Amino acid sequence: MNVKAQIKEYIASQAEAKCIDMQALHKLILKASPKCKLWFLDGKDGKGKTVTNPNIGYGYYTIKYADGSTKEFYRIGLSANTTGISVYILGLSDKTYLAKTYGKKIGKASVTGYCIKFKALKDINIDILEAAIKEGFEGKN
Repeated sequence: MNVKAQIKEYIASQAEAKCIDMQALHKLILKASPKCKLWFLDGKDGKGKTVTNPNIGYGYYTIKYADGSTKEFYRIGLSANTTGISVYILGLSDKTYLAKTYGKKIGKASVTGYCIKFKALKDINIDILEAAIKEGFEGKN
């Protein structure tokens, strides 16, 4: 199954309200970067054990580790979780930037160093989330 089909199946597998919100977010993220690389991580490790929620990834950047090694990974992530939805904005050099810049303006969401977590789209300011996603794709911070 190709990545687009995996993403479609993953979104469709969610409860109706979450499915609708995730479809809207998927479209919003693709609107911000229409030609970005798509990723789908099923949440399983090399032995097939589930270690995290599945993630849809958008774009890419190179992670640089302390030992000098590198790894390609997505820049923006989208994942359903038990209480709602998480949007990940990765590759930010300042781990306080997301919370300082968007935390007070976004609405009912938890904002950490790289994650914006909320129960439903109706609970947040979608324009603020879109601004954070666009800035995440630019990778300036």
